Amino acid sequence: MSRAAVLCGLGAWVPPTVVDNDQLARDLDTSDEWIRTRTGIARRRVAGPGLATSDLAAEAGRRALESARRTAASTGAPGPQVDLVVLATSTPDQPCPATAPQVAHRLGLGTVAAFDVAAVCTGFIYALATAASMIVAGCARGALVIGADTFSTILDPADRTTRAIFGDGAGAVVLRAGEDTEPGALLAFDLHSDGAGHELITVPGGGARERSLRADNEAAWNRYFTMQGRAVFTEAVVHMSDSVRTVLDRTGWGSAQLDRLVAHQANLRILRAVGGQLDLDDRQVVTNLDEVGNTVAASIPLALADAAADGNLRPGHRVALTGFGGGVTWGSAALTWPRLALAADAPEPEGTRLTEEAAHFTDEGAHFTERTDRTDDKENLS
Repeated sequence: MSRAAVLCGLGAWVPPTVVDNDQLARDLDTSDEWIRTRTGIARRRVAGPGLATSDLAAEAGRRALESARRTAASTGAPGPQVDLVVLATSTPDQPCPATAPQVAHRLGLGTVAAFDVAAVCTGFIYALATAASMIVAGCARGALVIGADTFSTILDPADRTTRAIFGDGAGAVVLRAGEDTEPGALLAFDLHSDGAGHELITVPGGGARERSLRADNEAAWNRYFTMQGRAVFTEAVVHMSDSVRTVLDRTGWGSAQLDRLVAHQANLRILRAVGGQLDLDDRQVVTNLDEVGNTVAASIPLALADAAADGNLRPGHRVALTGFGGGVTWGSAALTWPRLALAADAPEPEGTRLTEEAAHFTDEGAHFTERTDRTDDKENLS
């Protein structure tokens, strides 16, 4: 047996405002059929005025912490002693400081270590690997790992493609220190990047490079999200497929033994292509993009929360996670799915007025808690 990070809590939240394809078609040169055919998405959630990434992240984090409390109480497993918060996001509340410390404060976690990770759609995998490594190294006893993005704030209002694809949301997991033989133990990771493709997925303006870009080309410093769709499709399918094969090799599993693949919910065509490369059937590939769209760093934990709530993820399932995003970056993880109790329903958060949760985590561990409800969502594309 070896020390490992064990997943013991799960939560997610999406904003209440729904924008369906017909609504987009009233503003843009598009249609419900065009969007569904190319992306598999029917609707997406959008954060309205007063809601920022920290609001979504805090609510998903609160639900994950409650799930962990309930899980410990119902299974008798140790409660996590959370002393680390890692937030994956490409849409922080502001460029500086990081958003994670604010989220930790609002959740009543005190002076825990907290920082952001920016790897776009691979962000949750990177954040999960970072937190798990810190737990294994003894730098943390437990961690709250969140993926949250409000991409609606960086989309060109006139761009029918990106507006059709992206939605806002947040998902989170709680990790505790344990053994690699336990259900929920993170068994393998695979992480990569290739900076030669940094322009495939980008927001050109808003950073330190903007000054020189603006001097050379006024148009180059725009602050809207852009991507080269055809190239992204090819790269995403190849790299996610190869990365999943790597973690399967490291765990000793074959594709036939994999119960569920939870991939970044880029779009339905990418998900099907990755599944095909790995010889997986539709049942093995988790999808929820039809209701929530591509939620960037939130997409994997949101899909996990949906699948767990629907009974599509069951204790003992062999699960692989994989993502591909800007940078370009890609990565995967593998675990055996644990028994989790999800969080009870809660009132909707009210933006920056979200009530702070006074969650106290002692050295003895918290009593963690059964069903992590996340407002209904399901959709995506890349």
